Amino acid sequence: MKIGRSSRQSVGVDEENPYWISFSDIMSGLLIIFILASMALILELMQTRVKVSKAIEEIAKAEKVRQDILHEIKGSLLKKHILVEVSDNETVLRIPDKQLSFASNKYTLPEDPATRKAVLDIGTALYRAITKEGRQAYLDTIFIEGHTDSRPSQRKMGNWGLSTYRAISIWNYWNSEMSEKTVLKILTNSHGLPLFSMSGYSATRPVCMNEKNDFERAKNRRIDIRFTVKRPTIKEVRNVNNLFKAEK
Repeated sequence: MKIGRSSRQSVGVDEENPYWISFSDIMSGLLIIFILASMALILELMQTRVKVSKAIEEIAKAEKVRQDILHEIKGSLLKKHILVEVSDNETVLRIPDKQLSFASNKYTLPEDPATRKAVLDIGTALYRAITKEGRQAYLDTIFIEGHTDSRPSQRKMGNWGLSTYRAISIWNYWNSEMSEKTVLKILTNSHGLPLFSMSGYSATRPVCMNEKNDFERAKNRRIDIRFTVKRPTIKEVRNVNNLFKAEK
């Protein structure tokens, strides 16, 4: 009789908890899902870190390529006694007035044969350094920048137009006089867009601030060649930023 009662009591306990086994299975399943989701998130973050590391490496490589180009051009021209300067945190190749001097209120290149020969040598050095070992793939745009002194131009175009025409003048001279094998206008960046562009800054970016005499004003009538490197797009930066926010 006791055995019978014990058996009935056991059956009663199971009947009172009919969902106990199912609840345990659900909890186990949820734990497995949580573990898998955590592993997937960790893997995704690791992949993101790899992508970020590669992007940083590409930017560092581009910066190094730019430095190599600028210093290589300067060195090769120095051997020919042609003076150029590397400035603005190694982003600009400056042609000083001692090498290329524009007359006041003029944008055409000087007629002096030595000056024009030096300008052609600078263009050739540009081409060779840029195209060496596929370096142009790391560049976005190369700006030929014209500048003026602070005196108002008597031309209708003003100093803004005068500075821009100085940049265009040297650009046209390069493409009309340089060898067909070293024509700059055919060069493109990694997106297939023209690598070179022209711009004018009027007197807004002087290298000589005082301009007490024409010698000092002449320093500001110059050409700068600014190199910009390929950068991540704003969309890529936002995607990476969102992923790191999610990680936190």
